[in-house]
Amino acid sequence: MPLSLFLIALGIALREADRIHFARGRPSSASAAALIALQRRRATTWTPTLLLTGQWVQIAGWWLLAGHGLLAAAAAAAGVAVQFRHLQEISHFAVHGVLARTRRANQLLAEVFVHHPLGLIPVGERRRLHVREHHPNVARPGVDPNLAELHQAGLRPGASRARFARALVYPLTWHGIRSTTTGIAARLRHSGSWHRTAAIGLVLGTAYLTGGWPALMCGVLVPRLLLYPQLAWLSLLVEHTWFAPEPRTGSPTWVESGRCLRLYPHNRLLARLAAATWLPYGDLHHYARSAHPAVRWNYLPPSRHLTQPHFTPDSLLIGPRSVIAHHRRALTVHTVTRSSTAAPTA
Repeated sequence: MPLSLFLIALGIALREADRIHFARGRPSSASAAALIALQRRRATTWTPTLLLTGQWVQIAGWWLLAGHGLLAAAAAAAGVAVQFRHLQEISHFAVHGVLARTRRANQLLAEVFVHHPLGLIPVGERRRLHVREHHPNVARPGVDPNLAELHQAGLRPGASRARFARALVYPLTWHGIRSTTTGIAARLRHSGSWHRTAAIGLVLGTAYLTGGWPALMCGVLVPRLLLYPQLAWLSLLVEHTWFAPEPRTGSPTWVESGRCLRLYPHNRLLARLAAATWLPYGDLHHYARSAHPAVRWNYLPPSRHLTQPHFTPDSLLIGPRSVIAHHRRALTVHTVTRSSTAAPTA
């Protein structure tokens, strides 16, 4: 167990190199243009490499821990799922071209450290879906691929309470698990994808050699197929007011404030917990990220002088002002509106 804790601590230390490098000389408040200029001057490849290496060193520590009893195995499953979420969000900035110094370095780091070992879609495809299709069309039915994903899971007007509840944990349902596994399998069957198969095989083999069957099951399979998809799904749910965006025209910040939300604006403890686990690397501040997609997460704090977005819920699940209650009301209103405008039958 001491070695596993050492590796987790070492991984955290390696990650700190990136934060320290980009924090030097950072202003307390600045315009997006000034922040982008500063991050371009600071852009490097070695700190993102250490950052991503640190994430995998932490994962290795959790693999070692998994074999020390049921409680340790459960902790390892949760810990690795959180690290997978962190890897996903780091690669998000690579997709936007602001993780490393060059576009080639961004793509290479994202593929080698995240998309290949986790069995995700190619970085180029993710860039097309996210940057070209999602960002300009947030919450637009028939155009936004993320909204289509929510609809496919059952979050659509007319959904019953039971179907709505199932959709909230879609990745943990049979249909969600099948979607996750078939998606990974499809990517591995694609012509010329032997290197993706090899990357996943390397992860599975390394986990087994590090911590045996507990590491393989609780350190790879359970996090990758169940827990990490659920964390990513929850993060998707709290990014936008998907079913009731406020239509606006004008500057990007004004438009985004009408379709974004900000979770836990008045609870620092929950905000810090979310930022450390399922909403890492600026994902908690999705409004700032959406308004300034070319700004690296290190420079989102100085841009938080932005006004609050359209919706600032205090909770995820509980209460009338929770995210889930808001989504449910929006879908119900759409259902009622659609029914009231339907032509009467003879």
